[in-house]
Amino acid sequence: MDRFRMIFQYFQSNSESVMNGICGLLALASVKIYICFDFSCPCLPRYNMAYGLGIMFIPPIALFLCGLILNRQSLVMLDEWRRPQGRRKKDLAVMRYMCSSIMQRAMVAPVIWIIVTLLDGKCLICAFSGSVDPETFVGFANTSPLQVQQLLAKVPCKDDELMRNNTSRKAVTRYLRCWSQALGWSILLILIIAAFLARWLRPCFNQATLLQARHWSNYIDIEQKIFEETCCEHSRLFAHKCILHFFKSIREEIKMHSFNLPREGEGAEGEEDLLRGITDQDQVNKLLKMWYYEKPPLDVSQATQR
Repeated sequence: MDRFRMIFQYFQSNSESVMNGICGLLALASVKIYICFDFSCPCLPRYNMAYGLGIMFIPPIALFLCGLILNRQSLVMLDEWRRPQGRRKKDLAVMRYMCSSIMQRAMVAPVIWIIVTLLDGKCLICAFSGSVDPETFVGFANTSPLQVQQLLAKVPCKDDELMRNNTSRKAVTRYLRCWSQALGWSILLILIIAAFLARWLRPCFNQATLLQARHWSNYIDIEQKIFEETCCEHSRLFAHKCILHFFKSIREEIKMHSFNLPREGEGAEGEEDLLRGITDQDQVNKLLKMWYYEKPPLDVSQATQR
């Protein structure tokens, strides 16, 4: 049990590392899902593009939303953005930093999905096989425009009877696959160059502002965790007090069943200290309302003087 507690505390204290790990797992999952996915183009003029582009962009949207859901800081950022001004001012630089960090992590898996689909080429071949110029390929000569559209739509289906004897099917497939792979490698190269520039040009900007934004974004996350832990501890003690009060009238009957209850007054003083004088529901509701509407200013000197 102590090991699980240590692991849980490690995850809480290293939320950034945990989120990086979750993003990596989502990226690997996106690749695995695409490999296991049975891609079957409908080979119909009206549905090829919708199906191909849908497979290319709808799963990345789902992966992006999963990245936002799994990232705890997204909820923290929304709470910080939506909360009233109160006694603590809002720092837009901190919220921009949190938003940038959340978006960067959430975009990893969707971008990898799109790059993998482009390098594979099946989605783009299915989506744009009907958009190529038929005059470029000899196999579509001496056919009516309607037949050309039907033949082009069936290019992704190599087992179709109309395409078995067509000499231009492989040429169209190679042509679209080359464009797809070129686009995929271009996107990958642009992302690598952007990451390289962001990494090496960061020292050229104001590092003090960046350190402040990072520090206070971590503070907001840790403050929310500590507040939730304190509320859970208070709720446990409050529930313990209420239950003891409820069973006080049948205390003797409970003793007959060999329940180990504390003696009268035993541990009460320590629990009262942990309850911090908040002993009824109205006080708890008032405290939570004050925390939401009037968060204390970031100045501990006042509390120290008191």
